[in-house]
Amino acid sequence: MSTRRPLVLASASPARLALLRQAGLDPRVVVSGVDEDALTAANPAELAKVLAEAKAAAVAAELTGGELVVGCDSVLELDGEALGKPADAAEATARWMAMRGRSGVLRTGHCVIDTANGKQVSVTASTTVRFGSPDDAEIAAYVASGEPLYVAGAFTLDGRSAAFVDGIDGDAGNVIGLSLPTLRRLLGDLDVRITDLWTE
Repeated sequence: MSTRRPLVLASASPARLALLRQAGLDPRVVVSGVDEDALTAANPAELAKVLAEAKAAAVAAELTGGELVVGCDSVLELDGEALGKPADAAEATARWMAMRGRSGVLRTGHCVIDTANGKQVSVTASTTVRFGSPDDAEIAAYVASGEPLYVAGAFTLDGRSAAFVDGIDGDAGNVIGLSLPTLRRLLGDLDVRITDLWTE
């Protein structure tokens, strides 16, 4: 019987950790400390991938070898702009005023590094999000809850704002923070089956 490879999540996101645990994985969490504001890219899809790669690389550099490191980062693309976590309540309110009744694309960069051999694979997964039309009072109540300050695009599918999303086209997990089908494919590119990482 083969020994299960250690999995490391290079993210402080509780939503990403929950998604992995629900899928039978139990990664160790190591936060990267990458300065996200210092990184730029040509477009939101590329930015999400660059951020994921930076997080995974920063954590992989600290490890002794043998671990599989998963880095992710999400941005919402609206009008060609990459929107991360809002800086404050005023920005979160303005975001929702702009998003309601429209569609945006949630871009999540995924990067996996095999520290046993240094191989790295990465890709951006995209999901279209169709926002509902919450009224001003609903937006104010949501912003007052504090939730939008901690999530890319000022919304999430696994929280209070789920009621304000009319639908999505693509993988729901990707919107929450990590696409499990994408992770499975990236692991496969490194000759690792996701089933071999399942906990007992």
